[in-house]
Amino acid sequence: MPAHFLVHLPDTIDFETAAAMMLKGLTAQYLLRRTFRVEAGQTILMHAAAGGVGGILTQWAKHLGAIVIGTVGSLEKIELARQNGCDHVIDYHREDFAARVKEITRGEGCHVVYDGVGQATFPASLDCLRPFGYFVSFGVASGPIPPFDIMLLAQKGSLFATWPVLTLHLAQREDVLSMSQDLFEVVASGAVKIPAPARMKLIEAAQAHRKLEARQTTGAMVLLP
Repeated sequence: MPAHFLVHLPDTIDFETAAAMMLKGLTAQYLLRRTFRVEAGQTILMHAAAGGVGGILTQWAKHLGAIVIGTVGSLEKIELARQNGCDHVIDYHREDFAARVKEITRGEGCHVVYDGVGQATFPASLDCLRPFGYFVSFGVASGPIPPFDIMLLAQKGSLFATWPVLTLHLAQREDVLSMSQDLFEVVASGAVKIPAPARMKLIEAAQAHRKLEARQTTGAMVLLP
């Protein structure tokens, strides 16, 4: 592991917790604080709000004072999304989430949509945004977003669309340190709680991948020798 990416853990964070939070937590950090800087009173839409990134981002956004609308892919994940702090939860397999977002926001739409789902939630995510809103894509859990005409962004309200990646945010050593410190502080304060990760044996790695691919997991999973 290059020393560039190594950071000292605070005494309050153990190694299993760190393994469960660093990748997802740093992703939440750059999405919330660098890609679109969420402020108090803004309304955000978080797809997969019961997932690993979703759980951290939702708690952090609530700490910042945002109104959080979360989507989930099953009834079982609704309560978990609520526990993460979502003000409103939508099962996008059972409801028209764009219509529900318009209803919740009284037609105004969201300031930003964070989408790690991909194909299943696009382009309806664009219909959830207010004029000049941000569509932030960072994953393709349901498959890649197909190519689209950039004029669609104009038609939907002069929108911004971006796909930032963590590796570029961590290209400079000072950013590795500052982003990690930001994450450590919000976890140490109790504003973001990292649930105990699911544990599987390293020899069960293939089974772990199958669970992830089948979207049968919530939160993080660690493989132990």
